[in-house]
Amino acid sequence: MNKFRLLLCVLFLSNLFSCKQEERTLTVNSPNDFNKIIFNVSEEGRPNYMVSHNNTKVIDTSYMSFEVKDLPAFSGDFKIIGSTTSTSDDIWEMPWGEQLEVRNNYNELIVNLQEQSETNRELTIHFKVYDDGIAFRYEFPEQKNLQELLITDENTEFNLTGNHKVWWMPGDWDNYEHLYNETLFSEIDALSKQNHPDLNATYIPENAINTPATMKTDEGLYLSFHEADLTDYAGMTLKIDNANLNMVSELVGSERLGGKAKVQLPFNTPWRTIQIAEKAGDLIESKMILNLNDPNAIGDVSYFKPMKYVGIWWEMHIGKSTWDMEGSQDMNTYTTGKVGTSRHGATTENAKKYIDFASQNGIRGLLVEGWNTGWDQWINTDDREGVFDFITPYDDYDFDQVMLYAKDKGVEVIMHHETSAAPRTYEKQMGVAYDFMKENDINSVKTGYVGAIIPKGEYHHGQWMVNHYQRVLEEAAKMKIAVNAHEPIKATGKRRTYPNAISREGLRGQEFNAWASDGGNPPSHLPTVAFTRMLAGPIDFTPGAFNIKFDEYKKENQVNTTLAHQLALYVVIYSPVQMACDLPEHYILDGKVHPAFKFITDVGVDWQQTKVLEAEVGDYVTIARQERESLNWFVGGITDENKRTASLNFDFLEDGKSYEGTIYKDGLDADWNDNPQAYEIENIELTKDSKLDVELAPGGGFAISIIEKR
Repeated sequence: MNKFRLLLCVLFLSNLFSCKQEERTLTVNSPNDFNKIIFNVSEEGRPNYMVSHNNTKVIDTSYMSFEVKDLPAFSGDFKIIGSTTSTSDDIWEMPWGEQLEVRNNYNELIVNLQEQSETNRELTIHFKVYDDGIAFRYEFPEQKNLQELLITDENTEFNLTGNHKVWWMPGDWDNYEHLYNETLFSEIDALSKQNHPDLNATYIPENAINTPATMKTDEGLYLSFHEADLTDYAGMTLKIDNANLNMVSELVGSERLGGKAKVQLPFNTPWRTIQIAEKAGDLIESKMILNLNDPNAIGDVSYFKPMKYVGIWWEMHIGKSTWDMEGSQDMNTYTTGKVGTSRHGATTENAKKYIDFASQNGIRGLLVEGWNTGWDQWINTDDREGVFDFITPYDDYDFDQVMLYAKDKGVEVIMHHETSAAPRTYEKQMGVAYDFMKENDINSVKTGYVGAIIPKGEYHHGQWMVNHYQRVLEEAAKMKIAVNAHEPIKATGKRRTYPNAISREGLRGQEFNAWASDGGNPPSHLPTVAFTRMLAGPIDFTPGAFNIKFDEYKKENQVNTTLAHQLALYVVIYSPVQMACDLPEHYILDGKVHPAFKFITDVGVDWQQTKVLEAEVGDYVTIARQERESLNWFVGGITDENKRTASLNFDFLEDGKSYEGTIYKDGLDADWNDNPQAYEIENIELTKDSKLDVELAPGGGFAISIIEKR
């Protein structure tokens, strides 16, 4: 062979090798080129991916596979049979939310795979790369001889590159109401959190964590792992391999189904998401989870107006009153059948008292819990089907009279539907219940699912319940009703598609301060929640406790923050419905409305834009939000058990304008435990060039209203 032929042969083999390499490895970058996904099919045909940020590996080689019942696993022998790339950049408006306009800008890679075996099954993996993170989902296309799959395991790996600091809660199939833990990844031990005395339904089968799970690398990069657009599928927890610094998706199962998710082809899984940020506050400002959901599918939602509300609720938790009229339910013990003295909270007279307070203080909404019959047998009973209906009031609650009184006072009533975790009963009743609401001009409902799910073998976060929550949203949308779900499935951005999904619980809320045996939520709880649970979506946390100690009802419990911290939560913890949770009498000081209550009256609930000013996960966070209607600014800052100084600048204000700032802050000797109600109010002038230092007490906070001078 002469040299020329030899050279041609080498070039041919080189080109052939390059083609094969190109067929096995594909890449896609974010619009700013900082984030990058490398997709690869191994020599064994196993799909895998890597993620880098600013040329530093964030996720090492991580494999992707599925196990299915009665069929071979979708795990190997794949080849790439096609791929496409594209770019998208558009802006959409939120009907309500943390900001008016959202930019949706990403590059995507769609990879079509096919098994090389005789089955020739196909699988598509769809990647999207944003400046603030990455996402991918699996798409099972329509194909011959494969119409349905019973997925027994989804094995999506997240192979970490270091022993990161992690803020996590256990991967409970029934409950998101655990405290967050702060440990190194290698120290995660979710199984040690089982049998919590204050949780009614809980099941933690693996050393797994729930999402969003947030991490910080030794280099100072922030990562948060979650999912988007959870539809007709099981919720995802992340199973922990402490030694190998690896996580694998662990879907919530169903004992009745005998697997994790049953899907009809064609089918798309939820997006698996990793938010990536160089500053902690950028996690909060990211809208990637929302952008991964489809646009509004239900049209106009003007029947819902973001609002603040009061309610007959906190008094049950602190022990002043009960949900039931029979006196058999004790919030402190969750026991039934005990003969007691009725201290029913939802009476006509009491509802009118709350309506009067709301009307006099610029609060638009009223929630009444315990108004309907059934509360004497709603929990800790095996037969909870049909315990409640949602049209029959207790004898001491004149529903029609309360509605007329509220309408006359300009107060909107929020319906309450506690299902006692019997969703089949609720689905049978929804039509009548929603008709009843509309007949009475009620446009929003707080739903609840306390207890173990009936039927047995299903869990709050499995596919069966995911589909139930979806049906509730769809049926409510048809009736122009907004839903605030408690004991919910996790938020995954579906509020973009169904903006009648206004808020939800899904965390350890304010009520734990009133009765939890472990002393309630520590001061670090909400500075952690802001970077974990809140990344998923709005939170009905119910802030606004002014009587921090409530010793007249319970000496063993208290709210573990200062009063100023409670004010700051109206800005820090986002929701389009914000409760002033305390009793009306606790907002009265020396015969007049408490001076600090003016911030609750003034603060917005619907925002034009949001900016995080200072932040560190689990320690402190300061957020500024501009109200849509008035364009006034409000600032809230909170800290953990450590005192600190917040150093603020106001460069978000308009040039050349002067503003009046009112600061509500901790008193000089304030402390979350020793002196929580000490506060000060100060008026100052602010401009775009202003600088301000604010002292935060241990467990403290501050709130600022900023009004343009006219």
